[in-house]
Amino acid sequence: MVIASTGFFDGVHRGHSAVLDRVCSLAKEQGSRAAVITFWPHPRAVLQQDAARFRLLTSLEEKRKLLHSMGIDDVHVLTFDRDFARQTTEQFFRKYLKDLYGVTTLVAGYDHRVGSDLDQTQEQMFEIAKSVGITPVRVEECISGNKGVQTIISSTKIRESLLGGNIERANTMLGYRYGLEGVVVEGQRIGRTIGFPTANIMLYEPLKLLPADGVYAVWAESLGKSYRGITNIGTRPTVSNMSEKTIETHILDFEDDIYGLSFKIEFVKRLRDEHKFASLQELKEQLVKDRESAITILPENFEKLR
Repeated sequence: MVIASTGFFDGVHRGHSAVLDRVCSLAKEQGSRAAVITFWPHPRAVLQQDAARFRLLTSLEEKRKLLHSMGIDDVHVLTFDRDFARQTTEQFFRKYLKDLYGVTTLVAGYDHRVGSDLDQTQEQMFEIAKSVGITPVRVEECISGNKGVQTIISSTKIRESLLGGNIERANTMLGYRYGLEGVVVEGQRIGRTIGFPTANIMLYEPLKLLPADGVYAVWAESLGKSYRGITNIGTRPTVSNMSEKTIETHILDFEDDIYGLSFKIEFVKRLRDEHKFASLQELKEQLVKDRESAITILPENFEKLR
């Protein structure tokens, strides 16, 4: 027997956790496997639904790790293309859930639907599941906030928070710190001349969503160790006339050469907007203040990154 849920699970956030926890608890009760059937790439990218601007909260590898960390035994990734998108709900349930993966129980979030026949209600989808021998289980929405201001947690709401620079709200909805990972590449080394060398990141997943331009207190990880850091996302207007965004991190109390190595950051708090300073000296003076702010925000007992 297999207890499963389907969906893209971008961000694997607290709203998803409610569904995944139910999958795992039912699997444990019934002595079954806990599984997730997910897709790649994102349907919006394939179906060209604002694909040029759409960005992801998690790479495929991040998603796999998060799902397994929540107790999911098996993560099945199906290729999403236009032919796949044409399947009806019944075709998808029968071909993949029932015949291929042996799903006996399907756990679904409050608004989850699948198949090309999207005009149907979730109740109708559940009836189709029953008709092919799958028991459906519905999980209610997960809400964030206090009684005065409450938000149903969703990937869209988290993207909005990140794009607005509200890292703390995004992290609360995610249930963990939002992060970026990539390889350290050569920069102009201007920061080194003013006492603030930076690690410039080229992302492993180019479609990862970047938080709003600005300076952030972050946890950084290099060579298996965690460090406090300050990250600038933006166009570096003080030292460059280019419009291309960069991701630069000054790692506190760190002097190793890590060019070409993997590097990870997790965002804790937004410190300020990105500014154009009149001189490198003014920039340096502000960076000193940013460093002190980061030291105040980030505890001395360094935290392990995901």
